[in-house]
Amino acid sequence: MSTRRTSSSLLLLFLLILCSGASNPADKEEPSSIGQQMNQEHLKPHLPKPRPSPVTTSSAPAAPAAPATRAPPQTDEFLGPLECLDKKLTRASCGRVFCSPWQRCIDGVCSCKPPYMCPRNGVKAVCTRNHKRYFSYCQAMAMSCTTKKAVLSHFGEVCGESVKKFSSSIDKQTGVVKLFLPDGGEGEELLVCHGQWNMAAANVACRDEHNDPRLESMGAASAFGVHYSQISGGAEPLPRRCVNVRCQGFEFSLAECEIYNRVDIGDGTVAATRCYDSHPEDRGFICANDKRVSLNQTCDGVDDCGDRSDEMCCKKCRNGAFRCNTGVCVHPDAVGDHQLDCLGGEDETPKHLNTIARTTKQEAEPSEYISRRNETKTTRHLLESNLVCGIPNMDLVDETEEHVRGRTSRKKRVVGGVEAKPTQIQWQVALQENGRIDCGGAYVGGCWVITAAHCVRYEFSHCHCW
Repeated sequence: MSTRRTSSSLLLLFLLILCSGASNPADKEEPSSIGQQMNQEHLKPHLPKPRPSPVTTSSAPAAPAAPATRAPPQTDEFLGPLECLDKKLTRASCGRVFCSPWQRCIDGVCSCKPPYMCPRNGVKAVCTRNHKRYFSYCQAMAMSCTTKKAVLSHFGEVCGESVKKFSSSIDKQTGVVKLFLPDGGEGEELLVCHGQWNMAAANVACRDEHNDPRLESMGAASAFGVHYSQISGGAEPLPRRCVNVRCQGFEFSLAECEIYNRVDIGDGTVAATRCYDSHPEDRGFICANDKRVSLNQTCDGVDDCGDRSDEMCCKKCRNGAFRCNTGVCVHPDAVGDHQLDCLGGEDETPKHLNTIARTTKQEAEPSEYISRRNETKTTRHLLESNLVCGIPNMDLVDETEEHVRGRTSRKKRVVGGVEAKPTQIQWQVALQENGRIDCGGAYVGGCWVITAAHCVRYEFSHCHCW
């Protein structure tokens, strides 16, 4: 009797345990049976038990760290507005400024042209540092634009390994800038006069010193003058003459700047510079290339940043600089110089040409060297005289009437296509033979057309551009 009761009790207890397990199923991460739990415990390595973590007394969890935000750029009465500064505009932003003659505007950015696209009429030949001769200053600058390295040495027909080339250097202790100018003969070593020296020229000097594409946009940290008596007592004698150098800021070398008015130094002051350090002191304005300059260096018509971003967004201009309607400040010497610097041409209006009794010192005094600025003016004049951007060819007229095709006409093979008008695709070329168009091509510039190889035969006598 007692044995039956014991068996019944055990059976009831087993059913209760089974029911309680069914009503509270184990988590999926825990073992599903006692056997599996024992096997897992057996497989665990025998490691010392971890110490309990210390109990914190804070009543609420710590708030997540806020994401780092960049402080808005500083502005003053000259610089701004902020929505313009946020665009990081530079001299390559051709929606605000002109591209150089060796560049072209593509999707709002100045891009390098191939050298063969530069005009050859009315320009002077130049000698490059690698002993090659180019037909013009524009061609040499197109090569520099592509390679991001200085190419130009000097103007002249003669160029070879025996011909000495332009060079420049910066003294590490004093910062004094020294040049070697080829002069048709032995050449001459010269210092740079301090009169026209500014940050735009100092940027170019440091760029030429490094000749490194990675440093081409940083330039100088400061431009200053040193009295000749402070540096002339060294062991190595210094040149006794200096030349004025005027740069716009885009140049890769001082050889590409205006060099003129060679004079005796006497007890005067010569130009010096300190090249930009990657860890400068904190300053007010951050350029598009991350260089730091002071706020009072912005909107003064001088390219202090090295990429002209300090002159692209200005409410008004300092130090007599001229403000274009696009908000760009240009140097006072650019006003009334018979070359458009503002997209709207407001710097060359009759008001400025008639009222500003100016020619710069460079123009008032004959230059001893061929002017790079005059070469640029000549090239721009030639290019602008042929500028027909957006204007159809005069001998072609857009067809506005639809032509009804007869039954003998073949059907269109392009689904959803629209017929192009005669002046709509101006780079398309038709090769005509015996009054019939058999082949087409694409005009790529100069006297070059790309077409299929089987289309090139001497029988072709006509070429029509659409």
